Amino acid sequence: MKADIFTLGAIFLWASLASLATLLSNVPPFLLTGIGLIIGALVSLPSLRSGITPWKIPLKTLLIGVYGLFGYHFMLFLALQTAPAVEANLVNYLWPLLIVLLSPIFTKSLSLNFRFVLAALSGFAGAVLAITSGGSGFGFSSIEVGYFFALAAAVIWATYSLATTKVPRFPTPAIGLFALVSGVLAIGAHFLFEPAASISTADWLLLLVLGVGPLGGAFYLWDAALKIGDPRRIGLLAFLTPLLSTALLVVVSGNSLSWQLLVATGLIVGGALLGPRSTSGSKNK
Repeated sequence: MKADIFTLGAIFLWASLASLATLLSNVPPFLLTGIGLIIGALVSLPSLRSGITPWKIPLKTLLIGVYGLFGYHFMLFLALQTAPAVEANLVNYLWPLLIVLLSPIFTKSLSLNFRFVLAALSGFAGAVLAITSGGSGFGFSSIEVGYFFALAAAVIWATYSLATTKVPRFPTPAIGLFALVSGVLAIGAHFLFEPAASISTADWLLLLVLGVGPLGGAFYLWDAALKIGDPRRIGLLAFLTPLLSTALLVVVSGNSLSWQLLVATGLIVGGALLGPRSTSGSKNK
């Protein structure tokens, strides 16, 4: 029950991520990622003031954290800026399905059965429908490169989430170190590869919300859930995120929700519901 609460808390914060990134589309993706992650790192400061030193973690654990936080968010923001936002967002949200499907690889006590296969096919069908919902048809000539960035984001977040359950246990506030290092790397990449950008006062307010919420508090809640919960159950609950996120993104972008996107969402969410419903036999730490 506690793991569910942590998971749902992260989900509600993440529901605003794509919309905030779209509203900040004038900010280059490396810069956007860097500022958001550095602000998110500040969420862990209270643990430092209380005398806890959670940032002393093995290098391997830190590298996994940087791979997840920096890699995922850069790919996501790049996808949202190079492909239709709603469709790219749905492809990105294959990550809950991937968590369910990849759990047996990371946790040997879990098995891959026919229900898993049906879930994968349903999720894949939903992704294809989302990509082609603009009416341009399916084919390499009509697929935006942003969709591949979105798929890469999904793979990165799923593997990061599962990999953190296999390394030596670390305190949840250490997520702040993941965010800080990832943010500094992103800022450095901005100066190397991106043109200078002007950030308005309104943009800074949105960046603050981005950093404290979906790029801050959500990380800590997610890690807390993974430490005590069954990754299959967490993956299933995470499919609430695309429903909430896509609905909010449609409102923010002023688009209408087409029947294709509704069906795509249903297929992707249905894929998760086809997954295992038993939450017994949580992963071993």
